[in-house]
Amino acid sequence: MNLSEATVRALQAAGTKTIFGYPGDPSVGFLEACRTEGTEFILARREGTAGFMAEAWGMLTGRPGAVLSTLGPGSTNLVNAVANAHLDRVPMLSISGQIDTQRVATFTHQVVDQRALFAPVSKWAADLTPNAADPVLRRALRLAMAPRPGPVHLTMHADHVTAEVEGDIIPPPLKAMTIAQLVHAGTPPAAMIAKARRPIILFGISAMQEAAGAEITALADRIGAAIVAAPMAKGTVDENHPRFAGTLDMACQAVMWEFMQSADLVICAGFDPVELIKPWSVKAPVLHIDQVPNIDQVYAAETEIVGPIDAALMMLTDATKEAAGWAEADIATHRARLAAAFDDGRVTGILNPSDVIRVARDVLPSNTIVSVDVGSHKLLVGQGWQPSGPRRFLMTNGLSSMGFSLPAGIVAKHVHRDTPVVAFTGDGGLAMVQSELRLAATLKLGLKVLVFVDNSLNRIELKQMAKQVPSTGTIIEETAIEPLAASMGCNGVMAETETALADALAAAPGETPLVIGARIDPAQYAAQF
Repeated sequence: MNLSEATVRALQAAGTKTIFGYPGDPSVGFLEACRTEGTEFILARREGTAGFMAEAWGMLTGRPGAVLSTLGPGSTNLVNAVANAHLDRVPMLSISGQIDTQRVATFTHQVVDQRALFAPVSKWAADLTPNAADPVLRRALRLAMAPRPGPVHLTMHADHVTAEVEGDIIPPPLKAMTIAQLVHAGTPPAAMIAKARRPIILFGISAMQEAAGAEITALADRIGAAIVAAPMAKGTVDENHPRFAGTLDMACQAVMWEFMQSADLVICAGFDPVELIKPWSVKAPVLHIDQVPNIDQVYAAETEIVGPIDAALMMLTDATKEAAGWAEADIATHRARLAAAFDDGRVTGILNPSDVIRVARDVLPSNTIVSVDVGSHKLLVGQGWQPSGPRRFLMTNGLSSMGFSLPAGIVAKHVHRDTPVVAFTGDGGLAMVQSELRLAATLKLGLKVLVFVDNSLNRIELKQMAKQVPSTGTIIEETAIEPLAASMGCNGVMAETETALADALAAAPGETPLVIGARIDPAQYAAQF
């Protein structure tokens, strides 16, 4: 067994049988190992999008996504995607080739210090060598999956790629360990809850990763809590539950923060402050529940419960008495106000951004998997879309890198062939990664790519408007959706009305991707944000 075969087998043991990447000279032996070991290798159009695909794989499956790059410009192009996975808390194993060990100390062509390059944006950066393959691969996979999950980067030198490894590769346990005791500090949690009359449970990424939705709703029903989602955790709790009160820090921010500030206790269940866009402004005491302590200190929490989130929530449900808490009618009133605010700035007779989301929500099947890019449209989709379950709403809200949605949508459709998938993106985000449409067509993935066409980097243009300065460097030339799609082997259509958009979204997907350009008037964004 050589080093590449050992790496591929270790990934297979971790549940990862697909690797995304863009190879180079040091990768030939690794690609052969993928072929002989039965691992699928998907050639992206650049390293950055390959990394986004690996991240999406991790989001969808809960297993480590895997990405391969070559040395030099291959590894530097990969950095952004690794940083994205790092702040999105997604397990990933990223591997980059490197020049042979005999020359690495003195040769300069295409050589960068990859351990120094990736260390600030990953949980660990190391060299993968034949004489230490077992401990390095075990640590890499265990660390990638351990709370908080994230990427690990390994460098594989050219003379090591097909070198024989020493010893066996023993895969580590990757599931979260169950601990017998939950440790808390500060005021006893049950005592905090007993005093609360308007408690809110704010759940986040870690709660989604532990599939703790049932435990969240059980505690909310027992103590009368309202439930608020962090964006990347959407779908963990059914958004039609009468106690669900909306998504934090997306559209309608003022309404949501006003609701949060009315609480007299906030239970942060697996909530990661990396998703906060606005500063924490809630004055109520916080009960922190997570696999990791409240090390960020974005909010103060006198009491912390550190351990499995689902077990902690069940413990609290058993330990607390039934309480009225919020009246469901009051939460319904808040929801009605939130729905009205979602249409703030809407103008009759044109296609508004909120219209696009409403039409998509009405036309697409409820089990549709959604990916969403970064931009003004993300904030509306993040509030307005209701996923049918966890891991069915793919968003980057940590690093928040543009260009994420199309690669993520491609992977979602590849993993779930029989499930409808729509990738929401802006014309700016599409321009960064549009070459991946060719890959979607090659793989015969009938996903739908819905482009908010407004010819602008709207999030930045809004800030220029607020300062009353001209739009400089924020205008994008018209994207010709139909010829662009055709050149990539896809179908394309422009929609300028709700009816045309509904017809395009309702079309049978087949095996050919469909790119829909929704020509919106961005004026509503100014009223929203």
